[in-house]
Amino acid sequence: MKRLLFILGSIILTYGSCKEIDKLTHFNMDFASSITIEPTFFIDIPIDIWTPDIPTNSETTFENNDTRTDLVEKIVLTQMNMKITSPDTQSFDFLKTIEIYIDADGLEEKKIAWLLDIPQTGLKTINLEITNDDLKDYIKKDEYKLRTHTVTRQLISKSTDIEIKSTFFVDANILGI
Repeated sequence: MKRLLFILGSIILTYGSCKEIDKLTHFNMDFASSITIEPTFFIDIPIDIWTPDIPTNSETTFENNDTRTDLVEKIVLTQMNMKITSPDTQSFDFLKTIEIYIDADGLEEKKIAWLLDIPQTGLKTINLEITNDDLKDYIKKDEYKLRTHTVTRQLISKSTDIEIKSTFFVDANILGI
């Protein structure tokens, strides 16, 4: 009986310890970028807009989380949302669809987020559907870009500024473990 209790106790301690170690090896990386959609003269016309280069500061972030680039096991996008920052009167009603692609030096462009039927309900913020693909090769680079592919359903008369916020979940090994 004592032996059984010892074995069960050891399993519980080991399982609990692994969960604690996992917590130490998991962290998020948050990024923000912006785009401007210029006035449109047509509807149902695809528009591609590139963000400026987005620095990852990955080496520093990994170091601050007690890991290194070569110890990163997986990085996945967990959230991407878009918010209209200007003009105050604009909503996402003018967009029919949106797709976001990630691109980095030496890597193939990859679709990472989308919303294919944007509701016409006056929303100023939208949460996009996201991929569950491993994106570590992109985030480990010094910088990446996003390409936004949109299709409009309404004409817009003023430039529309949009902020894009992304959260990436990192699963890495800690130095020395």
